[in-house]
Amino acid sequence: MGTDGTEGYLEDGEGPVRSIRLSPFKIAPCTVTNADFLRFVFATGYVTDAERYGWSFVFEAHVAGEPLEDGSYVRDTPWWIAVKNANWAQPEGGNSNIDDRMDHPVVHVTWFDAKAFCRWSGTRLPTEAEWECSARGGLEQCRYPWGDEIYPGGEHHCNIWQGDFPTHNTMEDGFASTAPVDTFQANGYGLYNVSGNVWEWCEDWFSPDYHQVTEVVDPLNRVPSGSRSMRGGSFLCHHTYCNRYRVAARSSNTPESSTNHTGFRVAADGQVI
Repeated sequence: MGTDGTEGYLEDGEGPVRSIRLSPFKIAPCTVTNADFLRFVFATGYVTDAERYGWSFVFEAHVAGEPLEDGSYVRDTPWWIAVKNANWAQPEGGNSNIDDRMDHPVVHVTWFDAKAFCRWSGTRLPTEAEWECSARGGLEQCRYPWGDEIYPGGEHHCNIWQGDFPTHNTMEDGFASTAPVDTFQANGYGLYNVSGNVWEWCEDWFSPDYHQVTEVVDPLNRVPSGSRSMRGGSFLCHHTYCNRYRVAARSSNTPESSTNHTGFRVAADGQVI
């Protein structure tokens, strides 16, 4: 687990490489879809955090609604816009919907929203260690789930940003935003889109000292830090800005945060999902 490579972000605590042991677990091949989340909402009447807030963050090129009058931009990342009525059912704002995106990952879900879905479905979020083990697909220390080259044979294997971030996306992989959850070839364990598409919430509290403070057997960082771990990168990742679609890459956000590039997949202890 982890990397000693030079591509990593020292401040994220991607290394050092270490051996771990995991108890048996199951993990979903795909992230939770809009259709999955819709069934959850119909069954429970659940209201997401973004719906309660009345707004969520949308990448500037995708905005299809009215920005908040104050606090519309994020310092140092002005491409994030706080948009009124942006939520899981209206990913770009009030003038958008998910009618033709039922097989896309649900987004604008906070860590708390993801946990609520897990309670309803009898599942849980994967730990960082489970996520990385699964994402590697049986390959040890490869950069990506399929190997070390980003475009082997000139083919795209993930949904990330091509062109100049954040001004011009050539969409050479075919997508400007999210892609269906089973797009591209699955890895060696049958998981789809563990690089790119959407960030995925994990159970752990985030720490740059993760590899030093967690156990060798079933590592899980239980020490509150203010932010929860996320893995996998998203359709907005680019090698010049956020080279975090590598398997060992890590990131985090506060558990109450929601954006149009963050979702989740579920796991379970030895049961069929």
